[in-house]
Amino acid sequence: MTGKALILGIGNVLWADEGFGVRCVEELARTLSYGPEVQILDGGTQGLYLLPFLEEVDAMVVFDAVDYGLAPGTMKVVEGDEVPAFMGAKKMSLHQTGFQDVIATAQLMGCCPAEIVLIGCQPVELEDYGGGLRPATAERIPDAIAIARDWLAARGHHASAGQTRTDDLADASLRRENYEGNRPSETEACRTGDARFFPAEG
Repeated sequence: MTGKALILGIGNVLWADEGFGVRCVEELARTLSYGPEVQILDGGTQGLYLLPFLEEVDAMVVFDAVDYGLAPGTMKVVEGDEVPAFMGAKKMSLHQTGFQDVIATAQLMGCCPAEIVLIGCQPVELEDYGGGLRPATAERIPDAIAIARDWLAARGHHASAGQTRTDDLADASLRRENYEGNRPSETEACRTGDARFFPAEG
């Protein structure tokens, strides 16, 4: 198979392991070099705004944190028609519902990629506002990238070592190294919400 391909990371980096998909595409772009026929995109939580990107490609890789009901840190690969079902079976956030709608709309319009693979990781922690990936989740990023690389290679899209230049990732200040490395301490920033609205103790 030839044509164009999309490598898409979705999720919300503000909620710990919810950012798995976004961190995967960041690392993939940093370590693998693809030609212009392969687009690497941080889709964040954009939902239906992602539809035009699906219309233009024949194959799509999706990275995401997915609640499969498995042990934390477990990775699972789902392909084809099973992808929407797995993304919506146990929703962790609104972005998953949104991406189900993207796929459904693309199918109705007759412009859904012919081949889709979802590379998902069971999250360890989500209830940590401003938090980064937990070690068990972060450790799966290289495995996830290797699966994507091989899946795309089997469809004629080959990568070499290096970097892929793209303007479709988040600002450098939000990349994992900066975001996690510059996080304020717990005494400076509440981890569970807005401390101004917590009931007083006693």
